[in-house]
Amino acid sequence: MNSGDTAFMLIATALVMFMTPGLALFYGGLVRGKNVLSTVMHSIFCLGLVSVIWVLYGYSLAFGPDIGGFIGNLKYVGLKGVGLNPGPYSDTIPDLLFCAFQLMFAIITPALISGAYAERIKFSAFTVFTILWASLVYMPVCHWVWGQGGWLGKLGALDFAGGTVIHINSACAALAAAIILGKRKGWGHEAFHPHNLPMTVLGAGILWFGWFGFNAGSALSAGKISVLAFFTTQIATGCALLSWVVTEWIIQGKPTTLGAASGAVAGLVAVTPAAGFVGPVSAMMIGLVAGALCYLAIFLKTKFGYDDALDVVAVHGVGGLWGALATGLFASTYWNPDGANGLFFGNPHQFIIQAIGAGSAIIYSFILSFIILKIVDVIIGLRVNKEEEVQGLDITQHSEMGYNL
Repeated sequence: MNSGDTAFMLIATALVMFMTPGLALFYGGLVRGKNVLSTVMHSIFCLGLVSVIWVLYGYSLAFGPDIGGFIGNLKYVGLKGVGLNPGPYSDTIPDLLFCAFQLMFAIITPALISGAYAERIKFSAFTVFTILWASLVYMPVCHWVWGQGGWLGKLGALDFAGGTVIHINSACAALAAAIILGKRKGWGHEAFHPHNLPMTVLGAGILWFGWFGFNAGSALSAGKISVLAFFTTQIATGCALLSWVVTEWIIQGKPTTLGAASGAVAGLVAVTPAAGFVGPVSAMMIGLVAGALCYLAIFLKTKFGYDDALDVVAVHGVGGLWGALATGLFASTYWNPDGANGLFFGNPHQFIIQAIGAGSAIIYSFILSFIILKIVDVIIGLRVNKEEEVQGLDITQHSEMGYNL
């Protein structure tokens, strides 16, 4: 066991945990003032709910011994056998620390989905959906990519820190939720302005900060690859911020603070699968495309008529898909010998593998999420009634007010 790697991963794990409160602020500032607390609660509640699931059986399903390449078995139920010595996933840090690091990923992923159904879902429905989705969708896809014996990992799919597992996976669930819950009352006829943009920018800053733990920590050691992932994360994010703002400036005539914050998140999403496999110039290209592409993708919800309240599909879905495919374009064994060369470095097969990985996650997540949402809707109902929606979810779901001015 290596004390330096252990110290590094303790810090990285704490950084990833901090991202979920950051997401709460980012999303909370984007909704109307009457729904700020309900939106924040979706993220904060996942910190408790998913932690319990993870200990009881979630870690075992995601990282336990393989069953058919699809899911782990129940060997680690209650974290039995997960201790303070190095385990199967790292030779230099305690197995329990790897478990803790992956827990933080499992927490933030269902929280990301909540941006799609903000301002109209029952809290009881959110809770049941999160339990079922984490168990039946997140854990299997996580095992496919990162679990020992997972079929996508064996195929050679590259996902350094979760482009497929986290961003594509959550965005497909978000799209299913937006379709099934329907539009917010007044959507398309009234202006739905963010109530607190400084709060959103603060949240974006916390996400950016935490993302260094998210990506660099995925190297699982304080070494060369963690340095590479740290640097490519910064470069891609900065480029995406610029790209989004410039594209917005050209199309709408003015650059916005919301655009800068959203562009940064788009860059963070896109570089996530590639961070430890590409060089700085490739990271720049990934970020530049991500900013403009995710901005343009926002117009899809108007074109197709689904109300994705906080643009989870455009930022995490389109950004995550671009990042997964871009990994198949820009990956280079010059930077990471344990990775693979992508299309632009003489290996077109890697691009095909990346497309298979992304496509399989899209199909599985959307179909299973759709089914889970339908079941929850039949059993307890997904959506608040019209009067509760007009009054605001802070009062009707939690008996609280975000502001008393």
